[in-house]
Amino acid sequence: MRILSGIQPSGQLHIGNYFGMMRPMISNMDRGELYAFIVNYHALTSVQNPANLTRDTLGAAADFLALGLDPERSVFWVQGDVPEVTELTWILSTVAPMGLIERCHSYKDKIAKGITASHGLFSYPVLMAADILLYQTDKVPVGKDQKQHIEVARDIAIKFNGMYGETFVVPEPMIDDNLATVPGLDGQKMSKSYGNTIAIFLEAKELKKRVMAIVTDCAPVEAVKNPDTCNLYNIYKLFAPVDRLKDVRDLYLNGGAAYGRIKLELVDLLWEYFRSARETREKLLAEPGQVREILKSGAAKAREKAAVTLAVVRERVGLRY
Repeated sequence: MRILSGIQPSGQLHIGNYFGMMRPMISNMDRGELYAFIVNYHALTSVQNPANLTRDTLGAAADFLALGLDPERSVFWVQGDVPEVTELTWILSTVAPMGLIERCHSYKDKIAKGITASHGLFSYPVLMAADILLYQTDKVPVGKDQKQHIEVARDIAIKFNGMYGETFVVPEPMIDDNLATVPGLDGQKMSKSYGNTIAIFLEAKELKKRVMAIVTDCAPVEAVKNPDTCNLYNIYKLFAPVDRLKDVRDLYLNGGAAYGRIKLELVDLLWEYFRSARETREKLLAEPGQVREILKSGAAKAREKAAVTLAVVRERVGLRY
């Protein structure tokens, strides 16, 4: 079973990315043939600062490697290093119905968040379909909010296969209903778009500043509180040991939960949780050439698979003569 996952390098990766995508992606090395990549073409729809995109692409790669992604047990590359994907995107765009793309909610959602409207942003689902179909992907792990993009890829694959003969594997979404949705500082879903994130590898001073900014109510320490509606508790529970979490939950339910004290404890928990990965990341970024070589090797493997698919596609549509 081939599993494919990708993530945008549009800023520092945060703990919502970690629990929602990065940790599950890394665990997929044990479930099948993992294709994992940094989607820098997609990031161009929102990042127009070249220096930032370059820095964050390398940083995202170092993050994954530090957190346990093994390039020997996966194919790990940067999207822009496989030019075959742009050719397939154009070919698929001649097949994709306008109505299908117009119904995608992500375009409207991103415009509402202030991202500038562009053709790239509108046609984002076609590029995503090309990412998936180029490698004959069986399963794509996604959150519920991304399921529609997999449905677009499926629809395009089915239409292409119907027009030109069986060419693409029709992918299936892999949705984990038990996957935690990590709240941000303000209680909304943690997202770079909302500016409410806690980055995974913050410096100690900035980490404390971000955690102390988590929004809580004004209830006094002695008041009874509902832990399940408290975004501080819902972040804290991701890192706290079971016994300590039980004690803190009891404080919420019976009175005695001091938000400031819990926040300081969360700072320490976050720092310790990622300590080993942080040290590994620092070593990787001290030798960026090593990271680039890993990505270059991964891109070569990805291109081998992409070339096979694209050769068939070109022949099917008549581009071979």
